[in-house]
This record gives sequence, structure tokens and C-alpha cells, in this order.
Amino acid sequence: MDNGKRQQGGTPRVGLALGSGSARGWAHIGIIEALEEAGIRPDVVCGASIGALVGAAYASGNLPWLHEWVETLSWWDVVRLMDVRLNGGFIEGERLMEIFREYVEDQEIGKLSCRFAAVATDLETGREQWLEEGSLLDVVRASMALPGLFSPARYQERWLVDGGLVNPVPVSLCRALGAEVVIAVNLNGDIVGKRRKRPQERVAQEGRLDPLMNRLNESLRRNLPAALLSSGRGTDGSGSPGLFTVLLDSINIMQDRITRSRMAGDPPDIYLAPRLGHLGVLDYDRAAEAIEQGRRSMERALPELRGVLES
Repeated sequence: MDNGKRQQGGTPRVGLALGSGSARGWAHIGIIEALEEAGIRPDVVCGASIGALVGAAYASGNLPWLHEWVETLSWWDVVRLMDVRLNGGFIEGERLMEIFREYVEDQEIGKLSCRFAAVATDLETGREQWLEEGSLLDVVRASMALPGLFSPARYQERWLVDGGLVNPVPVSLCRALGAEVVIAVNLNGDIVGKRRKRPQERVAQEGRLDPLMNRLNESLRRNLPAALLSSGRGTDGSGSPGLFTVLLDSINIMQDRITRSRMAGDPPDIYLAPRLGHLGVLDYDRAAEAIEQGRRSMERALPELRGVLES
């Protein structure tokens, strides 16, 4: 497929830049489904982190399976997927990839039905890496290695971590692969700057992490300092944020600021920011809510998208 030419009939080549955002990434499923129901099939799909995983499922024809699977996840299912190792991150990430391999056949990226690529970050140099060839599943694993949470991935003699560190919404990669109209999905646009959770709300959210913390304790064979494992439920009632909240909220802030900066220099044709502020980054068991918000955001933008395609 020629990256520089329009499709037969003069229809612009549509690119979909799927952003990073952990559990909020299930919103990408609703966005893609709404696009297809409107008769619009992206020619180029690029993703960072969870965007790479959903994008790979779509490009390989496995999005229906992914939709069905994520809507069956309970919080305990999520906890069981977290293989705590403390080997460069709290979670090794292999259990998740084993599930993905069971239903998604590993194949060369070049053989997919549409152009696909993912973004990762070279841990040694800090440079952005565009993963446009090689094993589909290896590329996905490298792109979603969120620092502090997932262990880094070894890929082509390099240690790679999450692409969201350098390019959270890969509009530039979409354009490089020949997309003429780019739809960008920012999962963190509804997070930063909103009203902070009240202490009791934050305590309830972090209480969901207790099973994960228990698995962490079991894997260590020795206790971490109590302050490190604290979920932030202070005796003064302040509900100060715990370890995971500080780590993941900080990454959200960083990715939102990087996204705004990069889009200012390379704006997409259609910008989507699903309303996901009520979802935490580890709420993988709340897929139905995320998918619905993704669908709604795409449906709201369809008139604008059709106008761009027809102009």
C-alpha cells in the first residue's frame, strides 16, 4: 500500500491515533465501533500503551473478542492478571500477554489488514521509537510498559518502556504512515485540572488496591516499609494519596502536558476527549462505562468528521 497516495476514488486516508491512559483505554473500543457503524474504516491505526493494545486487536480482526472479554472482567480477575515480580516494575505483564496470545494470533505487522504501528520509549536514550515492523504482540508489550507499574520490555536489543512518556497520542506517527485525516483520542483530557476527589472518595478508590498490595507483600518474602504500602488512609481523616495514586496521577499529568504540547505543533483533524474523569487508571473491570463514553465521544464528532472527509 502506497503511504503517499489517496485511496481509489479520492477518499482521504483516515488515521486513528489511540492515546495512552491505562484502563481508560477501553474507551477506544467504543470509538472504533462507532466509526465502523458509520461506515468509516481507518486506513492507519497507531497507538501508545493501551492504545497500542486496542489498535492491535482491531488491526488483526480481534476487536469483537476484546470487547467481549473486557466486559466480563471483575476486579478479582484484574488482580489475578497482575503477576507481581518487582523486576523493573510492580507487574511483569506476562499473564496479560498470555491471554492476548490465546486469542490474537501473533503475526508480522506488515501482514495486517491496515497500517499499524505503536510508539515506545528507549529507556537508555529517552528517544521515541516507532515500532512499524516485527511481531505484533512484542510491539504491543513494549509500548505498554508503564514505568513503575509494568516491567520494561526487551525488543531488538533495546529496553523499551511506555510510548506515552514521549508521544501519548501519536498523531505524528499516523501522518508519517500516510494518513491525511487524523482522529486523535486523548484519554487524559478529562482528568487533569478537574475537581480533586474528596478524601472519602479517594479512600474508597484506593481500597480496591488492597488485594494487589497483598500479592505484593507475598512476593517480596519480606515487608516493605509500612509507609510505602500505605493506601493513604491517614488517622487525621485527610485521606492523603497512597503510592499508586501519586505514581499514576503524576504520569497522567505528564502525559496530558506532553499531549497538549505536541498537538499544538501538529494538530489532528478531529480531536476526541472522552469523559473519563470518573475512572481510575486501574479500573479495568469498568470496561462497559469506558466503552460507552468512547462511543458517545465519537458519535458527537461524526458530523465534523464527515464534513472534513467531504471537503
